[in-house]
Amino acid sequence: MFWRGKKVFLTGHTGFKGSWMSLWLQSLGAEVTGYSLEPPTSPSLFESASVASGMRSITGDVCDLPHLKQTMAEFKPEIVFHMAAQSLVRVSYEDPILTYQTNVMGTANVLEAVRGTESVSAVLVITTDKCYENQNWYWGYREIDALGGHDPYSNSKACAELVVSAYRSSFFAADSRTTHCVGIASARAGNVIGGGDWAQDRLVPDIVRSFAEGAVLKIRNPQAIRPWQHVLEPLRGYLMLAQKLYEDGTAFGGGWNFGPDSRDVQSVRWILEKIASAWGSPAAWEIDEGEHPHEAEMLQLDCSKAAQQLGWRPVLRLPEALSMTIEWYRHFLTGKNAREKCLEQILAYRAKSDREISETSVVQKNVTAV
Repeated sequence: MFWRGKKVFLTGHTGFKGSWMSLWLQSLGAEVTGYSLEPPTSPSLFESASVASGMRSITGDVCDLPHLKQTMAEFKPEIVFHMAAQSLVRVSYEDPILTYQTNVMGTANVLEAVRGTESVSAVLVITTDKCYENQNWYWGYREIDALGGHDPYSNSKACAELVVSAYRSSFFAADSRTTHCVGIASARAGNVIGGGDWAQDRLVPDIVRSFAEGAVLKIRNPQAIRPWQHVLEPLRGYLMLAQKLYEDGTAFGGGWNFGPDSRDVQSVRWILEKIASAWGSPAAWEIDEGEHPHEAEMLQLDCSKAAQQLGWRPVLRLPEALSMTIEWYRHFLTGKNAREKCLEQILAYRAKSDREISETSVVQKNVTAV
């Protein structure tokens, strides 16, 4: 198995996506070192699932370049995942400087640390689908479309993409004579859902908190349309892409989209009503009529590149992803073991994705034969 024994350096491992990625890498037998600030929420998936018990966990800030460089040099990783970020749109309006420092200079610092660590062969920087210049199109954005961003968060992620491109061309190119060759790519995923997300101003955690407390949930923009997917879907894409970067180097560099099936690009209202129906009483919500910062109305991704070049495609339909998410929260809220539930869902998801890939391969062979 590819990941067994691989030395992986993961920034942002105490966050929601980072915790799921840490657990998945641990289950694959990787030797993981995480570098991150303390968990951003309480409760947190990192603490409730005892994520640190299966890895080396370092408290650090990606804005602290000397400490980051020292930590990476000491661990000597082969593969780096950069997931640390300020990831909330509303927070970016409240503190744009922190957002740019973390998302732009933090990315530059990670790549600078990689530049001084010869053991690294592959780097994957996680950005967002919001890095595109949003035109409210009804078709998906492709990796060749213009970058941009109206709000500081989205714009900072577009800037991070430019930093990745500049470092790849300047310091890690295949023909570089001054530094080692490293496969570097960026990954752009849509709105992820899944158990253990407790962030403020994020739809599913807000729904769960309100419904669990029997409170009336206030929704800002029920008509906003987003590419919803379970967190394990893009993580599988990240793992597949990182392996290709490690094995084939710069051939898999550049940006990559990992989004859901077009049928699962749904409105906030649709998600809310489905969760409310599954949750049962009490589950009440209303529209918040107050003034709110700008957010895009329509956003979806074209993932043809990942499908054709990586063989990646989503395997969960949105109702199934919502069911898994609600199952996790019910499990946790009744005091059951969060780590066991995460590993159980990872194992079940891996089995499902393996079956889907196998069945797709058989169909493709039969079509070719005809």
